[in-house]
Amino acid sequence: MHSAISIELIEESIRLEMNAAELYQVFSETLPEDSEFWWQLHLEERSHAALIRAARDSFANRGRFPADMVSDSVYDLKAANARIAQHVAECRLAPLSRWDACKLAIAIEEEAGETHYLRFMEKEPTNPVETVFQQLNRTDIEHQRRIRDHLAALPASA
Repeated sequence: MHSAISIELIEESIRLEMNAAELYQVFSETLPEDSEFWWQLHLEERSHAALIRAARDSFANRGRFPADMVSDSVYDLKAANARIAQHVAECRLAPLSRWDACKLAIAIEEEAGETHYLRFMEKEPTNPVETVFQQLNRTDIEHQRRIRDHLAALPASA
């Protein structure tokens, strides 16, 4: 469905992906032992944002952007974006420990996955756009697993 609110939801969803990417970039810069791990997640989040932008540009103006693909709450997305932006600012000033970075990232991935696509993932895809975004959600869930695995491998002192 195409409406002003759906465009706003799409834009906030893109912003959420970019904010997560920025946080992971900060982790990559401030946690040299884990730099490559966080940089890869940073790149994947940027890729998610690019996919949402491409779907917006290709389908929203024609009314074909799946309405249930993004959260139905602009308020929730804006609140999540504000929280992540605040975390980015705080982490730039006072870097987190490796352990705390993983815990924060897990919380963000759980929120992002739920906000974007949880209900959408429960249905059968009806077109190629839905299939692509269901694959994107699987990547978000994969991020959670990878961060949890990374956290489990950290020494207790990290």
